[in-house]
Amino acid sequence: MGKIFDSKHAQAGDPRFVRKMIRQQKYTGHTAGLAPGFLQGNLIVLQGDLAMDFFRYCQRNPKPCPLVGVSDTGNPFLSTLGVDIDIRSDIGSYHVYRDGIHTDTVHDISDLWCDDMVAFIIGCSFTFEQALVEAGISLRHWEEDTTVSMYKTNIQTVQAGDFGGGMVVSMRPMSMADAIRACAITARFPQGHGAPVHIGDPEAIGIRNIHQPDFGEPTPIRANEVPVFWACGVTPQHTALRAKPPLMISHKPGSMLVTDIPSYQQESC
Repeated sequence: MGKIFDSKHAQAGDPRFVRKMIRQQKYTGHTAGLAPGFLQGNLIVLQGDLAMDFFRYCQRNPKPCPLVGVSDTGNPFLSTLGVDIDIRSDIGSYHVYRDGIHTDTVHDISDLWCDDMVAFIIGCSFTFEQALVEAGISLRHWEEDTTVSMYKTNIQTVQAGDFGGGMVVSMRPMSMADAIRACAITARFPQGHGAPVHIGDPEAIGIRNIHQPDFGEPTPIRANEVPVFWACGVTPQHTALRAKPPLMISHKPGSMLVTDIPSYQQESC
């Protein structure tokens, strides 16, 4: 199992084809650059009353947790986001947390799904990346076929029930001129985290070593570039370490749900 096509593959722009390859476990890698122009989402699955607390958490923290879809209780199908989307099998890799501890990484969660589970799909920064590329702003993790660098920060989120803690951010290096343009472009995508939350000095937001991300892979920063940080949908995973739900399922960072929803419709928001 692994990568059988990349962003240049003839069918990699078709979200249904991408999901088909993922469901068949023929592709389990990151989804950056796949199905450009279509919204991608992070996943959180919770049970019972914790699901309502998490819903409140997302409402209070729309920057790191922009909700784009919520399943009916016990229903793994997300018809509002695309044709035949089964959240149990349509993400390449899932992280399983028990009592706030990461215990397993799997490629299918059918055997874990229960009647009281609710799946939340949270907007992803991959959604706005096509717009950046079309504007002539290069993205190194696209060029090098790696997972974007992500970091824990000291930027605090608003508490809801047991959910809270610091925001996780994703980082893309670029020139200052491109960073300014990127701010304007990504502000049009509120469901994809919108404009950056910080530009420049990583230590100002609690990142001690920019070369050692907490999630994803290291991204080289060249002499004429600055790091640009966006709120990241991995934030809810980080909150699980504090909330300690008995069972929580998420996507593996970088491995998103690819939907049938055009990302560019967000420009009118």
